[in-house]
Amino acid sequence: MDQKRELSSIDLAAVVAELGAYEGAKLDKAYLYDDDLLRLKMRDFDRGRVELIVEVGDVKRAHVSAPENVPDAPGRPPNFAMMLRNRLSGADFAGVEQYGFDRILQFHFERDDEDTTIVTELFGQGNVAVLDENREVVDSLDTVRLKSRTVAPGSQYEFPDERVNPLDVDYETFVAHMEESDTDIVRTLATQLNFGGLYAEEICTRAGVEKRTAIEDATEDDYEAVYDAIRRLADQVRERDFDPRVYREDDRLVDVTPVALEEYADRDAEAFDTFNEAVDFYFANVDYEGESASEQEVGDQRPDFEAEIEKQKRIIEQQEQAIEGFEEEAEAEREKAERLYGHYGLADDILTTVRNALDEGTSWEEIEARFEEGAERGIEAAEAVEGVDPENGMVTVNLDGTSVELDAETGVEKNADRLYTEAKRIEEKKEGAMAAIEDTREDLEEVRRRKEEWEAGGESGDGEEGDEGDDEREDVDWLSEPSIPIRKQEQWYERFRWFRTSDDFLVIGGRNADQNEELVQKYLEGNDLFFHTQAHGGPVTILKTSDPSEPSRDVDVPEQSKREAAQFAVSYSSVWKDSRFSGDAYVVTPDQVSKTPESGEYLEKGGFAIRGDRTYFRDVAVGVAVGIACEPHTRVLGGPPSAVVPRVETHVEVEPGRYAQGDVAKRIYRKFRERFADTSFVRKVASPDLIQEFLPPGGSRMKEE
Repeated sequence: MDQKRELSSIDLAAVVAELGAYEGAKLDKAYLYDDDLLRLKMRDFDRGRVELIVEVGDVKRAHVSAPENVPDAPGRPPNFAMMLRNRLSGADFAGVEQYGFDRILQFHFERDDEDTTIVTELFGQGNVAVLDENREVVDSLDTVRLKSRTVAPGSQYEFPDERVNPLDVDYETFVAHMEESDTDIVRTLATQLNFGGLYAEEICTRAGVEKRTAIEDATEDDYEAVYDAIRRLADQVRERDFDPRVYREDDRLVDVTPVALEEYADRDAEAFDTFNEAVDFYFANVDYEGESASEQEVGDQRPDFEAEIEKQKRIIEQQEQAIEGFEEEAEAEREKAERLYGHYGLADDILTTVRNALDEGTSWEEIEARFEEGAERGIEAAEAVEGVDPENGMVTVNLDGTSVELDAETGVEKNADRLYTEAKRIEEKKEGAMAAIEDTREDLEEVRRRKEEWEAGGESGDGEEGDEGDDEREDVDWLSEPSIPIRKQEQWYERFRWFRTSDDFLVIGGRNADQNEELVQKYLEGNDLFFHTQAHGGPVTILKTSDPSEPSRDVDVPEQSKREAAQFAVSYSSVWKDSRFSGDAYVVTPDQVSKTPESGEYLEKGGFAIRGDRTYFRDVAVGVAVGIACEPHTRVLGGPPSAVVPRVETHVEVEPGRYAQGDVAKRIYRKFRERFADTSFVRKVASPDLIQEFLPPGGSRMKEE
């Protein structure tokens, strides 16, 4: 039998029931591994250290884990983990709830300054969204833009359509759902009642009903027996009457369940005190046929590329439908606005009538009654009114067969403007969906490429052997290497923006006002050069002529290095954020930089006064390349293309565009994975978070797009 990779809705209900015991624990730190495994380290007054694990990749799970089963802390925390630490450090765990019968959990945390909810979607492609106390998305692992809902930073979090909860249905509702089916009992329970295959079969077994009985042949006794089995299972979950088991088949771990299953009566089972302990043991020890889910293509068994391709095609189809839906919605809003202007006089009469009545103290109920009376007398304005919404102060009118909601507090123009604004907002959702569909098409092409490589494998494996005496390999084709060794060396300047010029001078820049202050106060030395963009809002940029640990050197800096530093200063400034493609920059010496303002002037934090003559670089083109270096160290590099490209194995150039930093970083990451044979190497040294550190603020796009 297939080994469990994802917790079911019933499994999650049991997990949630047990996690309530940890309410009040304080969150210490958050960790993120490989963009799909979230670890929340907490401290409980009674239990001490508590480790909460949530995984939303090929494996989907959520449970408390024993410390010995927790992965070691990763190196540098990605931005998502840092955001969680900032929001949650010291927060109280306030509880967890399941959304209906869906595989969605909401973890609530409370802190004096702000409350936070972590929503984990343990279905489909999986996702984690962090919400503020107004349920606005602060950040999410993946951006979702579909016709039915949007999950993206800045948007209100939207759940998917809620499924039927079979543990809560009454008998009449249960029968109604069963009789809507044209198949047999077990498949109806699995699909119409959302039990899934395993629990659908378990219910039939507990009920003593033949699972293949066609619905048209099912009797009242069959329904009553099945419903009784459902109620007994629901009571076990509701009353926390768990009997957790981990099941084996041929010495392999194959499943973990919160209750003992009659369907598994012939399998070896191990009992546990709590379901969380059972889940933790299962996922810590399961061996997916000797391979992890991410390594299935390494062995001899051919991966199911066709299934992956069909999955991506289905996603593209859904996204295309969403785009079409957004177009229709936007057009509908624009049509409403145009109808409103086309019936300006009629709409103005209705709005004026409502406002005057409200000013006179007339209730909404009386206003509605007057419109109904007027409609009976054939008054055109009254006939056009379809209804009122007292709670929101809206009036719905019919304009040539189109229903239009009007805000009674504003005039025709502002109502039309509101409708046009809504159309524009929907158009922006459409643009986001178009960006998402491009990502999915890239995923589809990656699967097709892997399929071609698999099918071509072995055809090029009989090359000549190299000289055994060669200790070094020259001109290594790192893109084709099946396994690239990781060679890292952390440097003091990596927390700033930085790059090395073509002449190997280190250039560092501030990421914010605090870093700008720090750079000038601690790292600007006598022979260095200070660069800044002429535009407001840019990083302090310092070209170092020596390492901070070395004596300052008076050296001649080549013009090429100066121009690269100027391009760096312009590219990471407001010039890029404003979608401009060039700007001016200047260079001065350290003795011209002062924190003392002129008389009567004020310097903001991170700002400096420049005295004396400046040397300008006019109309400097913005330009940033991001690439992966394989030697002497393996890492992401980014900055002016002329400086970066010669140092990296492969690169992508970016320019100002409409895509957010995170989205562009993910697109570049996918490009790199396509180019390297060792995709695990890319994941380790060039994750989207590491790539994002080298992207300018504001929107961007890859140059070939």
